[in-house]
Amino acid sequence: MLQCKGHSSKQDNLAVTAVALQDHILHDLQLRNLSTADPSKTKAQQRDTRSKSLKRNTRAVIDTGLKTAVQGPKVEDPEREYVLDPKPPPLTLAQKLGLFEPPPLPLSSEEWEKVKQRSIMQGDSTQPCPICKEEFELRPQACLQAFEKFANKKTCPLCRKNQYQTRVIHDGARLFKVKCATRIQASWRGHVVRKWYRDLRRTVPPTDAKLRRKFFEGKFTEISRRILCSYNTNIEELFSEIDHCLAINRSVLQQLEDRCGHELTDGDWEEIQIQALHRETLECPICLTPLPTSGDCRQDPVEMLCGQPSREMVLLSCSHVFHHTCLLALEEFSLGESSPFHACPLCRSCYQKKILEC
Repeated sequence: MLQCKGHSSKQDNLAVTAVALQDHILHDLQLRNLSTADPSKTKAQQRDTRSKSLKRNTRAVIDTGLKTAVQGPKVEDPEREYVLDPKPPPLTLAQKLGLFEPPPLPLSSEEWEKVKQRSIMQGDSTQPCPICKEEFELRPQACLQAFEKFANKKTCPLCRKNQYQTRVIHDGARLFKVKCATRIQASWRGHVVRKWYRDLRRTVPPTDAKLRRKFFEGKFTEISRRILCSYNTNIEELFSEIDHCLAINRSVLQQLEDRCGHELTDGDWEEIQIQALHRETLECPICLTPLPTSGDCRQDPVEMLCGQPSREMVLLSCSHVFHHTCLLALEEFSLGESSPFHACPLCRSCYQKKILEC
């Protein structure tokens, strides 16, 4: 009997150990959906558990007629650090029996800070992600979760350690912001320097002969273009203005021909001479010497011997009187002998002249 009892206790211990090992392996491989129980009983138990939880969470609601204040969505701090698995997993039977080591206790805040400082000193955040080989950015990246789902177990991709703890930090996002700011500043400084260099090339001529010639050719081209743009290139308006100027010139010439083209009669000259007498002009307006009076038109013998010209008077159609020799000298000096018309020195009108007899 004693041998049978000892043999049965050993069999029981082996059975418990086998069950504990099997449970630990299933838990480690995350195969909890594989159950040795009857599937129909398992579904019924799940249904009963769900109905009991609904009954437990059901509460009576009393309508008081008062409007409750609507609370807005809570805004979480994007820089907040948190642990993904704050509670340790429950111990398996094998761990309780001492067949396997239990999982480590959750790290405290001080321990997490030491781990973070060690990671910063190693420069882990400056390196790309070991899984996807991309930089850490501001958007969430679930590379570790995808790796655990693909491997079907919780194992570190670098050291292959099991049952590790994870904590979300934003050191990579902070470094990414600094890198982005540095890139933006570098791009802006490059833009400013390139703009300054282009302005310098446009204003300061180069020292090389070929480039200097090309520089001044561009300047002359730009100046010519500005001059052409500033002018009015309306051809029709230019031709109309030319026609208007020609019409005015033709009318002036026609008036000049009308006034100086026809010969004056003796009656016209008598009227002009009467107007000249009313003026009572005693001096020649050109040489400012006295005009000869009636009976003084004969040339003095002394003047003839000295070779001085005659001092005859000439009457113009505008009723002005001059010395004949003074008027001839003025016509030759001002316009020349080839001009058919002359202007009066006093009234600037076209005239015909007549030599007066003393």
